Amino acid sequence: MLTRTPRGSSNKNHLLVRGITLWRCIADDFEQMILVGKYDNGERLPAESEIAARYGVNRHTVRRAIAELGARGLVRTERGSGTFVKTDKLDYRIGQRTRFSEIVAAAGHEAEGRLQGHRLEPASEDIAGRLGLKPGDAVVRLEIVRASDRVPISIATTWLDGQRFCEAAKIFRRVRSITRMLEHYGISTYRRKWTRIGATFTDAVDAGRLRLSVHRPVLVVESLDVSPTDEPILTTRGRFAADRVALIVES
Repeated sequence: MLTRTPRGSSNKNHLLVRGITLWRCIADDFEQMILVGKYDNGERLPAESEIAARYGVNRHTVRRAIAELGARGLVRTERGSGTFVKTDKLDYRIGQRTRFSEIVAAAGHEAEGRLQGHRLEPASEDIAGRLGLKPGDAVVRLEIVRASDRVPISIATTWLDGQRFCEAAKIFRRVRSITRMLEHYGISTYRRKWTRIGATFTDAVDAGRLRLSVHRPVLVVESLDVSPTDEPILTTRGRFAADRVALIVES
């Protein structure tokens, strides 16, 4: 965690020389304290003036740090009352019908999917095997960030048959939903065939997209979705912010 030092201290200057943004350091520090339980869900954070004095910074820097904590889904600010810890998790149910937008809407939140990148690439042996293709066949790769109430929840890397779904990125960008994108191709229903759950640590790219500090743990959910006749449709490797979701596997 960031060492608390008075204004004008050598430690603060050292952070500036290294190019470390002070508001981000404060946000990372409070994030760590929240995650280890120093602040409970619903507890009020110290006042801006107290945080500013503690870190030797101005209140503008503190406000930027609090805004970042809000973007990470860790706090909520009530005008006139203060900033409160928000560590309740989204129950994410995994079953034969697993649809991000439906899960988020059922919890009373607004779902959003943003296409961050896409490309046509040769299928690896693993991806080809999942999709019933040959290694080296063209597949469309989509990088999608999914959010609940504008807080990033997951990053999904999804692969589809490049010949059949060659315009998948263009369509997804317009409809912002995998389900509606597949409907464009005449696929009205599909189901989850298998799901594999693991864990890893974020790299710099995923950390930036999920608004996490680097090397934070994420849940990794790999899956294959198929048609009612068991034809492979798409395969996905999702990375979920571990402190923002609780995965529930339905039998």
